[in-house]
Amino acid sequence: MSSATTPIVVCADDYGLESGVDAAIVALASKGRLSATGCLVTAPGFVQSAPALKALPIDVGLHLNFTENLGPPGTYRSLGALIAAAYTGRLSAQAVRAQIDQQLDLFHAHVSRAPDFVDGHLHVHQLPMIREQLIEALRARYPGRLPWLRDTRPTHLSFSLPWMQRIKAHVIGTLGARAFSTLAQRLGAEQNNGFAGAYDFSRQHPDYAWMLDQWLRHVCAWTVLMTHPAKSASPDLAFGQDRMREFQVLDSDDFLALLARYNLRIARLSTRTAQS
Repeated sequence: MSSATTPIVVCADDYGLESGVDAAIVALASKGRLSATGCLVTAPGFVQSAPALKALPIDVGLHLNFTENLGPPGTYRSLGALIAAAYTGRLSAQAVRAQIDQQLDLFHAHVSRAPDFVDGHLHVHQLPMIREQLIEALRARYPGRLPWLRDTRPTHLSFSLPWMQRIKAHVIGTLGARAFSTLAQRLGAEQNNGFAGAYDFSRQHPDYAWMLDQWLRHVCAWTVLMTHPAKSASPDLAFGQDRMREFQVLDSDDFLALLARYNLRIARLSTRTAQS
């Protein structure tokens, strides 16, 4: 694609969660279908899967986790309980900061460098107390080269998408995205421009290929398209069939045809200045 095309970030969440997820992300990144992946560094399999990241031409980031107890001790709650605690001031600043530092340390230990970006599993990075402690941790660790940060406020959503699918995208954005973006701007960190790809796995929804078309026709420069691909899924993997369908579509020629139709190219936000 030519340099005149519009750059977008295609980001796969949950690297490290299980082998079928990791295999899908490596395969798609190797084919140029992704430009970023976020890592669940506390997952038991991450130690074994992390080395494969080093050869991939993508941004590799920390997928900050406060909801899934995957092994190491920490402050883990269901998403609903975490949101309630965050908005009623019942999260310990010390415990939150310790968990952020623990996960940044694990990222450094297994990826051998600083993260290109930070976002949150189930978007927890934008919640009160977590967002403030995250910004302070990044300020202390990376004063010379800050990671970019995910802004979850949605890009324009097609009215062809089911109402409940559009609502989920807007709810995600209302749970602290504006406040987090303000903190990120004060820090001087890069952010994406628009967010797409959110849908409610738990409700009936259109086929992923059709939703992808609806999202891509409305994205702007440096929008993040969030994805959750998997080549295979264990019985314990939440929404495994949806994840495998995402992989099928992203791995297909139809995905390339959509990018060409809407004059888009997949790009790394960490190189934004050079590619703008």
